[in-house]
Amino acid sequence: MNRRVAASGVGPTARRTAAEPDGEHGVLGRVSRTMGRVIAIANQKGGVGKTTTVVNLGASIAKSGLRVLLLDLDPQSNATSGVGVSGVSPDDSTYPILVMGHPVAPIIRRTSCERLDLAPATPELAAAELELVDQEGRELHLRSALEHVRNEYDYVLIDCPPSLGLLTINALVAADSVLIPLQCEYYALEGLGHLMDTVRRVRERLNPCLDVEGVLLTMFDGRLNLSMQVAEEARRHFGGKVYATMIPRNVRIGEAPSFGRPVVAYDPACVGAVSYENLAREILANG
Repeated sequence: MNRRVAASGVGPTARRTAAEPDGEHGVLGRVSRTMGRVIAIANQKGGVGKTTTVVNLGASIAKSGLRVLLLDLDPQSNATSGVGVSGVSPDDSTYPILVMGHPVAPIIRRTSCERLDLAPATPELAAAELELVDQEGRELHLRSALEHVRNEYDYVLIDCPPSLGLLTINALVAADSVLIPLQCEYYALEGLGHLMDTVRRVRERLNPCLDVEGVLLTMFDGRLNLSMQVAEEARRHFGGKVYATMIPRNVRIGEAPSFGRPVVAYDPACVGAVSYENLAREILANG
C-alpha cells in the first residue's frame, strides 16, 4: 500500500494522544504521554530480529489505539517492504533526510495498518555513510528532521542497519532510548560490548538523555538448553532491562513479510503475534 499521507494526516487534528481513551481498539492499555517517544532498535549483528521487532512492535502499539511512525534507516529497506510499501523513489525516502537535511513529513506514507505510518528507505541510503563523512553536524541530521513530526505520534520506532556507522549514530542521537534485540543463539552476547560503548559515547557527547529501553530475547526455543543459557546470561548482564516477554521461533513471523503485513495482522492468533502484543503491553506499562 503506497498512499502518501496528506498534509492533514500528520497534523495536530489527526493525532490521537496517548492520554485519550482507547475505545474499541484499546486491547493493550494506554500510556499517559503528551510527547512522542523515539526508540531506536539497534544491534550491529545481523539476523537478530531488529526489523521484525520494529514492524510488529509498531503494529501492536498501533493496534492499541496509539499513533506510530516506523522510520526505516536500513538500506536493505525490509521494514518498508514488511508493511507492504514498494516502488519508493530515493527522493521520497530517508536518504535525503540524512544527506540533505530534508524534513521527514513529506515522505511519510500510510500503511495498511490503522494508525501505523512509515518513513520508507531505499538501497540508495547505503551511500549516505560516505556522503555524511565530511558534513558538519552529521550526527544531528535525523534529530533535527524529526523535531517537527515526533509530537504527531505517540511512538517513533527507528529500524537501524546492522552496523555502528553514521546511520545508527544518527538514530541514537535522535532517540530517547535504544531497544536491543538479542538472538538466543551461540555468540549472542559477543559484540554487545561495542554497542554499549557506542551508546555510552553518544550519551556523553551528543545525547545525555539516551537510555537503554530494554533487551529483547528473540528466536527463543524453550526446548533448547542454549536458549535458556543465553537468557540466563543476558539477565546476568542486563538485569531488569531484559524484557519478561521473549519472542519465540515461529513460522508465521517468517511468512508475514512476504505478504507485506506484520504478523499481528497476518495471523493475530499465532504465538509470534501474541508475543509481540505482550511486548507492546510491557513497553506501554513501563511508560
